[in-house]
Amino acid sequence: MQSNSIKLTNPHICELSEDATKLPFTLGDLKVAIPSECFQPNLGKSLFYFFRDILIIGLLYASAHYLDSWWVMPIFWVMQGTMFWALFVVGHDCGHQSFSKKKWLNDLIGHLSHTPLLVPYHGWRISHRTHHLNTGHIDNDESWYPVTKSQYEVMPLMQKIGRYHVFLLAYPVYLFMRSPNKEGSHFLPSSSLFKPSEKWDVITSTILCTLMVGLLAFLTYQWGWIWLLKYYAAPYLVFIIWLDLVTFLHHTESDIPWYRGEDWNFLKGAVSTIDRDYGLINYIHHDIGTHVAHHIFLNIPHYNLKKATEAIKPIMGDYFRKCEKPIWVALWQSWISCHFVPDTGGKVYYIPDKK
Repeated sequence: MQSNSIKLTNPHICELSEDATKLPFTLGDLKVAIPSECFQPNLGKSLFYFFRDILIIGLLYASAHYLDSWWVMPIFWVMQGTMFWALFVVGHDCGHQSFSKKKWLNDLIGHLSHTPLLVPYHGWRISHRTHHLNTGHIDNDESWYPVTKSQYEVMPLMQKIGRYHVFLLAYPVYLFMRSPNKEGSHFLPSSSLFKPSEKWDVITSTILCTLMVGLLAFLTYQWGWIWLLKYYAAPYLVFIIWLDLVTFLHHTESDIPWYRGEDWNFLKGAVSTIDRDYGLINYIHHDIGTHVAHHIFLNIPHYNLKKATEAIKPIMGDYFRKCEKPIWVALWQSWISCHFVPDTGGKVYYIPDKK
């Protein structure tokens, strides 16, 4: 059986080149199985989901202001934070240029989706591209990659607490300081994350986030710190928890392999992710749980991922992973068991911490 590996020529298009993978299918096999319309963004649908999220966010704000009761505020925080997360996912499509066929529109909607959440759209877009092009590579992946056993054993206590116990609050730290053992800020064009040609993209997003901070500061001056807590900080915290929860679960599972060196290629890394079922939240956050198909074909709009997933499952067989456990059970199991991987080996898995 002839096998292939991936030659990356574009962040959103992966072509096949002659080399060996040990998978029983190729990227071409998977692409042929997916209906061609799945790869085409529908501008009407994309705009519908963007404006749907904006409308719900507005209605939630109006309801919270009208009721103005601390008894309903916790419910509002959870609902609004979840909608912040949904809006982020729309910007996620923009970052992959799957919102529309027009880059200027993708970037516009991306900024409108991410700037209110204090996410620098271009800085995030570029680092997220790095994550997708190196998924499953222990050394080159950008987020939620494992540490080795020897690194874990010498890790300072505070770093262990941050990485393994309060990781659901990690995203703001990541934006400013990047992941462990990597350097760079998403807000600075001088960061090693970026190429010189990306300087003004990064500056643009940083300026917009700065203006957003200024707006929040002005509103806080006008209405007080309690206003900031009730209407922004608390929903923002829920949003951060959602973002870290989902990204952690899609890349952290005891039976997901990680690769080093020549044992890695794009396709093996892309299928080393896992789908999750978030129940009633699936529709709200745009079926982000369909993560395997998303990692294989970055340019499929979110509303076509379910159809694409069903198309590739028969070809992938056991290589397709979906966890049917409740999210909180899966979170607990990955939290207590996925701490580090062996120091050596081309293909490795998380090993239990015996301490």
